Formats: sequence, C-alpha cells, structure tokens
Amino acid sequence: MKNLLKAPIAILSLIFLFAACSTPQNTTTTNVSRGKFTGTWTLNNVSYDGLVQNAVQNVFDQAAPEAFVGSTWKLTNSGNGIYTLANGVSQTIFWSVYNGGTTGTQFQFKKLYQGDKAKNVAEGYRLDIASNDGATMVLKSAVAVGNSTGYIIYSFTKN
Repeated sequence: MKNLLKAPIAILSLIFLFAACSTPQNTTTTNVSRGKFTGTWTLNNVSYDGLVQNAVQNVFDQAAPEAFVGSTWKLTNSGNGIYTLANGVSQTIFWSVYNGGTTGTQFQFKKLYQGDKAKNVAEGYRLDIASNDGATMVLKSAVAVGNSTGYIIYSFTKN
C-alpha cells in the first residue's frame, strides 16, 4: 500500500515543482499600486517622442501640452482629485489605475463638473504609465501620426 502511494505523490511533487518554476504566460506589465499616486504632484516637463513640438494643440480638451508645465495635481486615495494649471485654471477629476489595458497599466481620469458623479461620466482619458516610484512619475499619451504612434510624455515629481 505504501508503494502504491509513493509514485503518485512523487509525480504530483514534480508537477508542483515545474508549475512553480515555470514562466507565467500571458503577462503584461506589473500592476501598479494606487498608493504610489496619492499626494500632490507637479508636472515639471512635457516632451515628445515621435512628434514635433507644437504638433498637438490641445490635450484633455483643455489647453496645449505646454500649458500643463508647472501644473499641480492633487490625488486622494478615494479617487477624487484636482489639477490646477500654472495660470490658475482648475479642473476637478476622478482618477484610477487601469490594470487591464493592451498597452499595460494606465492612469485614467474623468473630468467632473459641478453636480457630476464619476459613475455617470462616460468619457475620460488614459495615459500609459511609463514609471512611478512614488517620488517621480512619467505618463505617456499616445497620438496617432499617419501609420505610426507618437507620444506626449509628462514628467512629474511628488511635492
């Protein structure tokens, strides 16, 4: 009886060993913790990859990308937030981290106006998360350019 159990136990042990050591399939980028986004951020720089500067005149249906340099983004853990441009114009937002995109993990937000509830706002914006170590953050916004894609790159530091 003991010998009959040894073979299946050995086989199961080998299966578990190989399963634990194998490379996971269908992986995308690592999920990013929501906690790394909470706090007050300053957008220090806007740069371009595959785009000519001033090729994009308006982002977030608000202003030119350069108008966001110096803006302050206050993000709470509840998802509520507000960004204020250097010229003093403010916009209330509801933000979250989207961990299911085909391009990887994304920062997403919806603009809210007086009386809006986030669940009732269907449109918003998604930016690819290039990096976020809790002190600095880089977000990329894809822009179609002919048959290719360029990016507006937003670089933040945490206050």
